[in-house]
Amino acid sequence: MKILLLTHAFNSLSQRLHIELKKRGHTVSVEFDINDAVTLQSVDLFQPDLIVAPFLKRAIPEAIWRHHTCLIVHPGIKGDRGPSALDWAILKGETEWGVTVLQANAEMDAGDIWASVNFPLREASKASLYRNEVTEAALQGVLLAVERMQQPDFTPEPLDYSRSDVKGSLQPLMQQSDRRIDWRRDDTATVLRKIRSGDGFPGVRDWIFGREVMLYDAHPAKGLQGEPGSLLGYSANAICRATLDGAVWIGHLRDKSGEHPFKLPATRVLNRLLSDLPEISGGYSDIHYEERGRVGYLHFPFYNGAMSTEQCNRLREAYCAARQRDTRVIVLMGGPDFWSNGIHLNTIEAADSPADESWANINAINDLACEIITTESHLTVSALQGNAGAGGVFLARAADYVWARSGVVLNPHYKDMGNLFGSEYWTYLLPKRVGEERARRITQARLPMGTEEAGELGLLDGYFGRDNPQFLSELQQRALALAEDADFERLLDTKVATRHADEAEKPLEAYRREELERMNLNFYGFDPSYHVARYNFVYKVPKSRTPITIAQHRDVNRRDKDDWSQAS
Repeated sequence: MKILLLTHAFNSLSQRLHIELKKRGHTVSVEFDINDAVTLQSVDLFQPDLIVAPFLKRAIPEAIWRHHTCLIVHPGIKGDRGPSALDWAILKGETEWGVTVLQANAEMDAGDIWASVNFPLREASKASLYRNEVTEAALQGVLLAVERMQQPDFTPEPLDYSRSDVKGSLQPLMQQSDRRIDWRRDDTATVLRKIRSGDGFPGVRDWIFGREVMLYDAHPAKGLQGEPGSLLGYSANAICRATLDGAVWIGHLRDKSGEHPFKLPATRVLNRLLSDLPEISGGYSDIHYEERGRVGYLHFPFYNGAMSTEQCNRLREAYCAARQRDTRVIVLMGGPDFWSNGIHLNTIEAADSPADESWANINAINDLACEIITTESHLTVSALQGNAGAGGVFLARAADYVWARSGVVLNPHYKDMGNLFGSEYWTYLLPKRVGEERARRITQARLPMGTEEAGELGLLDGYFGRDNPQFLSELQQRALALAEDADFERLLDTKVATRHADEAEKPLEAYRREELERMNLNFYGFDPSYHVARYNFVYKVPKSRTPITIAQHRDVNRRDKDDWSQAS
């Protein structure tokens, strides 16, 4: 089938659908829903058999849904309607939720149902649920709907609230008043639900030191309490605020009227206002280490997978400390939502000199990569529970083995960020693993990559596990088996000898110097593309067009061929 993904942005769900539908032999093109005229033009150009809308912020034009089958991916159970489906489910403390694939018609979210997939609703942020459970359920639902479309005798189910399995309802757009925190009356669980219901958009409005800010990235602060509403202190990048029965850590804030009106680490936003507050030793940490047998696990669940200069430096110190332990294998865990997305564009944008901070950040992540590459005491594993992008993909490849959860999405390229060249020793790591030709394909394609393709290309050494619990269980077994392998010493000796031979042929420092010469031009050269792209990303400037890398129907050279125009 020819399937058009009509979406507000090419987000994690859209990327996963793009990968999986193409893998099943469908011809897939993407169009950003910019306005009616652009959307109508895309349909006219592509002539799709099916339109799937995984992420929209407005209704599909009637001129389209009346003449084409349009399936809406709604993050709610059967009967749920409205733009704040997941927000309400989290705020109300639902224990089960789902995704419904329904046909667009004149009434929002009220069309015939093609598929519905439910899942347990864990206690987590909206963003985390969306990237994991919602994405997996949406994929199952869309694939089922596509299969049913090809069954002549299948009839979608009309929305009927008298049915026992239709348990949802029409719900309004959630307002800030619905999420408002009453610090003197709300317990910790309530505060967490409110903040998580607005993470990562739009956040929860609150006031700290008399400043109106939006709250994100909340976690329980175990063992801490104080006067409800009071700030108890800070630790790493987070601040601690007391609730009725305890306290919460708040990792990120957004000051809409501040100099930098986008999300930043909480301590960065409040800055000098924290001078009278104590630093809570051993409090919140976005890096932690644990051991199981002779395997050390280094976790770094950085918010949105972004790694600032300061975080890279702390992670490098933690890695070096892990290397001193009496273990055999070090597993770099990242976080459950992202392994890493490379340098931290928001903190760079907020710096006095974004060019200087870009330079500091890329050197800090290179310092970390160098420590991993030159480790001679351990075998190392990068374990991708969540997605990875840009420099994060190549940082992962610095380890001896890269294992990923099935379904993880990789974006192993830099070019969409203003033609960045990239570093993290990728010019050494990638060709060595996959060969020169495949290295060019991986870095030039500008397309998301699934685990199957990444495994075939050699970017991954293995992928397994339907979900995070399954992945973690098998990961522990594999890591322990590696540590207890009878040939461990031989494996380690071979690794060290290979690294020494590579160093003799061309030093790591030479790769780094060559990469950074190109990055220097990105940061300090005459072409401002990187700075413009970073600004647009941080300030969420709407796209004015869909890149032809994903909009096949707008690629004139491709349209002139018969490879997709005759697909069925």
